[in-house]
Amino acid sequence: MRDRLYFIDIVRAFAIIMMLQGHFIDTLLDNSYRNLNSDGFALWSFFRGITAPIFFTISGLIFTYLLLKAKEKGLENYRIKKGVTRGFYLISIGYFIRINFKNFFLGTISSSFFAVDVLQCIGVSLILTVSIFFLCNKKVIFFSIATLILGIIIFVFEPLYRVLNIEGVPLVIHNYISKSNGSVFRILPWYGYSSIGAFIATLFYWNLGKKHFKTILISSFIFIGLTLIVYSSNILIQVFDITRIEVISEAANYNYLFTKLGYVLLYFAFFYSLEKKLKHSLILKIGKNTLAIYVIHFILLYGSFFGFGIKMLGRNLSPIEVGIGALLFLILVLYTSFNYTKLSPFFKRCTTKLRIPILYFKN
Repeated sequence: MRDRLYFIDIVRAFAIIMMLQGHFIDTLLDNSYRNLNSDGFALWSFFRGITAPIFFTISGLIFTYLLLKAKEKGLENYRIKKGVTRGFYLISIGYFIRINFKNFFLGTISSSFFAVDVLQCIGVSLILTVSIFFLCNKKVIFFSIATLILGIIIFVFEPLYRVLNIEGVPLVIHNYISKSNGSVFRILPWYGYSSIGAFIATLFYWNLGKKHFKTILISSFIFIGLTLIVYSSNILIQVFDITRIEVISEAANYNYLFTKLGYVLLYFAFFYSLEKKLKHSLILKIGKNTLAIYVIHFILLYGSFFGFGIKMLGRNLSPIEVGIGALLFLILVLYTSFNYTKLSPFFKRCTTKLRIPILYFKN
């Protein structure tokens, strides 16, 4: 029997903590301190920019790994159905936390309600991954090749849809392909990370438990990660010189997707190598409760439902103040996510009776 991939929960725990502090600091740090020439701010911005790629890659990895384990037991149809259901569930939650009850009861809906954020994109990504698996006739080898190639294609052809704006498309759909109406994420290029995460999952599925696999994979993560960071632009230019396909040259000149993937692989190598040392119950608990943490932080920080959130304080905090505030915010959100049913017995009874997995996202 294959061992549980604890490093996945460790990576998710790290990513969600980085997201919490990143959103808090970005919301409240005074504009006068936002200077990329400052080493501190530049370093913070760099780490913040890696958080989303980690989230999307690890989400593709964990879902696909569980799907393949289910296939091993002959339960792939159950996992496929669960994946589709989970996808629509995440999409629904993504819209739900953007509801403004005041506008809702007045019969109006703000355009910001239709803005697409990380939950909607991960939800769609799950559905797409399931669809690809089904189209590959549930053959793991075909699925593995397809997800790798698809991820690369999405990254290479990013210049073609970078500023995509299609007239006549309903707003609720258009926001998945364009950021012009306030969407934070788009399905492209972010599904590229999920697709590559799905490919990585197939490597675990085939090889986990084999002798030296962990050492080989960590070494591969480091080698490929450094190659993508240092040489991916040059590789794209060389491919352009051979093919003369203009979009490849454009991708090389603004090569942030492959570069960030390189850093994601380095993160994977780091946390996978320290898996035994970081396999602490608190870290694993954080990694298993990422949805609860995300929803609670969104409500507290951005004022879902009633418009009263921490963001009302405005961008007027110094680095020291915002750093202390981020730490306190992190503690508050984690404590609430672990104990929200205890804090509200009525809420616990309602969710138990209705059998609704509110705010809880298990593997």
